[in-house]
Amino acid sequence: MSHPNDPTTELLASTALARFGETFNVPEGLPNASELLRMLTHSSHRRWTERAIDADLLKLLFACALSAPSKSDLQQADIIQVADREKIKAIATLIPDMPWINDAPVFLVFCGNNRRIRQIGEWRGKPFVNEHLDHFMNAAVDAGLVLAQFIRAAEAVGLGVVPISAVRNHSRETSDLLGLPEAVFPIAGLCVGYPVEGGRIIPRLPLVTTVHTDQFDEADVRTQIDEYDRRRHVLFPLRKQRYSSRYPDVELNGWSEDKARHYSMPERDNFGEYIRAQKFSLK
Repeated sequence: MSHPNDPTTELLASTALARFGETFNVPEGLPNASELLRMLTHSSHRRWTERAIDADLLKLLFACALSAPSKSDLQQADIIQVADREKIKAIATLIPDMPWINDAPVFLVFCGNNRRIRQIGEWRGKPFVNEHLDHFMNAAVDAGLVLAQFIRAAEAVGLGVVPISAVRNHSRETSDLLGLPEAVFPIAGLCVGYPVEGGRIIPRLPLVTTVHTDQFDEADVRTQIDEYDRRRHVLFPLRKQRYSSRYPDVELNGWSEDKARHYSMPERDNFGEYIRAQKFSLK
């Protein structure tokens, strides 16, 4: 049987069904089932109450986040708390279509940091001979894991968040504002606060599309995406058709139509140039 304070297996199953559109047979008596439910009900928040986040709580969340797995224990992730409201305003000005950046009680920037490993090599008299794409990936993945773990910890204590990948639209300006040295680069910003309201369970692609056994399989992916478009459109229709001045309106403005339009226009095409300027060769 489930513990008294844990959600029922039926609630887990119904939430997973709402998210992925397929039936789940949830084992009974799962320990810490409420944690699974919290993960299933994750949503982004862009409006917060005026309640401040306690500094000691924030420090604890940093500790939880930086306890995430790290490739070979290299620990190549840093978090910058942007406490200076003028700096937050400057970042928000760079991204005017996201006013919630300036509204957030706390704004963080998660960074990949390959600089420390290079410094350690110098201090210990050892050469750094891994100047290639993989070491950039290691730092980027480390930072992504720390970001995900911070989100999980923040939601566990009732906070709401929204990641801001758009800081990479202005990587050089963000780096200059935050004083990022060579071999340190921003992965994403994160707005954090106590949300005004509960979130929504936005449908995701079905697991049959994204989970594979033994080998990659996309035999039915187009049909699966078409079905996903229809299911999501019924529940959460997109209000606007992206780039309507460039493309004619379509009857079913589904997820795939929106994302196809999204990536039909250049986005962050100068990011590689910025990363190379931060002393990553990307070979």
